Amino acid sequence: MHWLKELKAEVRLKEPLNIHTTLRIGGPADAWAEPQDYSELKELVCNCRRRKISYFVIGRGSNILVSDKGFKGMIISLSAPCFSGIRVEKNRIFCGAGLPLAKLIRQAQKKGWAGWEALAGIPASVGGALIMNAGRGKKTIGNLVRGVTVMDRNGKTHLLKKAQVKFGYRQSNLDKYIVLGAEFALKEKSPEEIRENITAVLKEKRRKQHLNRKNAGCIFKNPTHRLTAGEMIEACGLKGRERGEAEISKKHANFIINRANAASSDIFYLMDLAQRKVQKKFGVLLEPEIRII
Repeated sequence: MHWLKELKAEVRLKEPLNIHTTLRIGGPADAWAEPQDYSELKELVCNCRRRKISYFVIGRGSNILVSDKGFKGMIISLSAPCFSGIRVEKNRIFCGAGLPLAKLIRQAQKKGWAGWEALAGIPASVGGALIMNAGRGKKTIGNLVRGVTVMDRNGKTHLLKKAQVKFGYRQSNLDKYIVLGAEFALKEKSPEEIRENITAVLKEKRRKQHLNRKNAGCIFKNPTHRLTAGEMIEACGLKGRERGEAEISKKHANFIINRANAASSDIFYLMDLAQRKVQKKFGVLLEPEIRII
């Protein structure tokens, strides 16, 4: 790994990933890199491609399960100011991919920018939210997009128009790129009304979810069935089921909680258990929503 010393970006070896994920689970990455601008990111991507080194771009670390064995390759963090800016021009908002979604929502509330309320309580970055098309019901971040700036695996930057970005249920065609930033439509509404909407969303989430416990969000996607994934898992009697320090939430069965120092194997066990029980009872194979690396 001597070539890493020649890179302009800050690079750390054997960086523990449990401190960088909301689930607080994960072994070390071979290398952790923090590029300061597009050129440093391009240098990282091109070096990894040329040397056939796997890499993964991380945002806020939500919706991710990392093995205790760690990651064989490079984790790239878009946490530098270059990737987390926000600006407004007339009826448009421009956001960097590394901007925490919570920060954007706070700004939206203060400035009277409507449409973001359904995303309250999601601990993601803008880039991660775009890739997963995060949201609540039919109110997703994809509905607000006007364009997305991305970098391909060759280090080339592209501006994708709205028609070129395909959003689906907890997915998009952006996962083949590195998302750099996005342009969103701006809709105005009174800050008081927006605050009330955000408060209502958060109140409902606190009633159903452990927002203050270590977790990765919903574990499985909701299938095309009359019942949600959580309802199916609950119907199988798995609410509160434990394995080591991991627990299928007593509040919402589609959440798995890390109560203290759970191992990734504990999470995998409970995921497999839920899939087997649900398939046996309902004939449905639950598909993971979290990204496993």
